[in-house]
Amino acid sequence: MPSPRNRPLVAWSSVLGVIALAILAFYADSRYEASDLRAKAEAMTMGKVAAGQVAFGKYSCGACHTLLGVSGANGTVGPPLDGVAARGIIGGRLANNPANMMQWIQDPQHVSPGTAMPNLGVTPEDSRDIAAFLYTRT
Repeated sequence: MPSPRNRPLVAWSSVLGVIALAILAFYADSRYEASDLRAKAEAMTMGKVAAGQVAFGKYSCGACHTLLGVSGANGTVGPPLDGVAARGIIGGRLANNPANMMQWIQDPQHVSPGTAMPNLGVTPEDSRDIAAFLYTRT
């Protein structure tokens, strides 16, 4: 048993231990949620999230759209894309589902002639990957 003189030190070390465990649990839980979200997005789109982030840069999507945490994604022509996964409508016309997201990414002018979003020649594979990446942006 600690001496009366050491009791405050023991109490503080216990508190710090509980705080450290809480932080670790929070970190593990958020990592699990991100992994789970990534797996769901890839299953929905049949795309790859990591490849989608690369394709997002390849097609310079950030020149027109903002996306937090993505270098160079600070455009103001199109809407911000954070939270796009939770929106009901894509491009002002389509229900938000993977098939429509990929259609919009590949051929926005067909969906909405005259829209500000240009056809960028996005391949079907890249559209799946970009859609997967965007569906992780809750």
